[in-house]
Amino acid sequence: MDVSALHRFSSGLYVVSAEADGDTGACVINTGLQLTSSPLQVEVVINKQNHTADVVQRAGHFALCPITQEADMLFIGRFGFRSSAEIDKFEGIAREVAATGDPYTPLCAAAVIACEVVQTLDVGTHIIFVGRVVDAQSLSDEPPLTYAYYHTILKGKTPPRASSYTG
Repeated sequence: MDVSALHRFSSGLYVVSAEADGDTGACVINTGLQLTSSPLQVEVVINKQNHTADVVQRAGHFALCPITQEADMLFIGRFGFRSSAEIDKFEGIAREVAATGDPYTPLCAAAVIACEVVQTLDVGTHIIFVGRVVDAQSLSDEPPLTYAYYHTILKGKTPPRASSYTG
């Protein structure tokens, strides 16, 4: 089987974040998308080993921010290659609060979409969270960061916990 065929899917990069009982989780994902328009719903897919998955489950809501091409590897590394269980990913940077009460940073964010979790699906290594959109705001006119841009321009690698990791 040629698993590189799966690299032909087009996707963006996003920061998903949530807060439950004072515990904050945030991570970079490449699987966020609009599912339906009525009701307006999006999905995010998070590795079960990520602290953020646990926080989203406990909170029952999340904020989703499409990352812009302004992001550099330091920004992506802050949210994508370190654990929220070990560090406060929002320390020392601009931090706002979405309508759901979840933190997000407007830095390198094209928008913020605040969602209440209405359904979850365990898909093995990952959990799919379906969120009903309760608020959405555009934050920047900068182009969104695609996974192709991340790989070709920023020379980023796919981490083992990413849903698109094929080894």
